[in-house]
Amino acid sequence: MIQLLFLVLFAEGAAALLLMVKIGPLRELAMRGVEQAKDGKGPAAVKTLACTLLVIFMSSVTSILRIQNRGAKLGTVSPMDQVLWRTHLLEASLIGYILFLAFVIDRLHHYHRKLTILKKTANTSREEVEKLQNELQGKEDNSKEIKKLRGELATLSEKMKKLKFESEEHERRRLEAEAHVNALQKQSEELLLEYDRLLEDNQILQTQVLSLRS
Repeated sequence: MIQLLFLVLFAEGAAALLLMVKIGPLRELAMRGVEQAKDGKGPAAVKTLACTLLVIFMSSVTSILRIQNRGAKLGTVSPMDQVLWRTHLLEASLIGYILFLAFVIDRLHHYHRKLTILKKTANTSREEVEKLQNELQGKEDNSKEIKKLRGELATLSEKMKKLKFESEEHERRRLEAEAHVNALQKQSEELLLEYDRLLEDNQILQTQVLSLRS
C-alpha cells in the first residue's frame, strides 16, 4: 500500500513538474492528460479515487488515535503498536500530500488555460487596435469618426492593461503553486528516508519480538 502511494505521489510530482516547466511538447501532453481526466467519465473516477483516499486517510488517523489512547491507558506502547503507529502515520501523510498535490495540479492546469485565453484575447485586442489606428489615418477629415475611434482605442487600451494585470496575477499564482510543489517534492524525499528508517526499525522490532517469544 505504501509503495503504491509513493508511486502515485511521484506520478503527480512528475505531472506538476511538466506543467511548471516547459520541456518540448511534454507540457502539452500533460495538459491534454489533465483535460482528458476532466472530460467524460474522468471526473467521476477522480472523485471516486479521492473519496477512497479520504476514507483511508480517516481510517489511518483513527488507528493512530486508537493506538495512542491504548498506550495512554496501559502506560506503555508495545513494539508492534509502535510499528503500526508509524505505518499509519506514514500512510496518512502520503495520502494528505497526494490530495494536496492533486489540487495543485488542478490549479496549475486552470491557470495555464486561463493564461492561454488571456494571451489570445490580448493578441485579438492588439489586432483591433492596429486596425483602428489604420482607420484613424484614413479618416482624418471626419472629426466625429476620429473622436469615436479614439474613444474605442482608449477603451481597448484600458482592456489591454486589465488583461496584462490579470495575466501577471495568474503568473504570480502559478509561481506560488510551483513553490508549493517544490516544497512537496522535498518533503517526499524526506519521507523516503523516513520510510527506509522505519523498515529498519520494523526489522529490528520484529527480531526483538521473536526473541521475546522464544
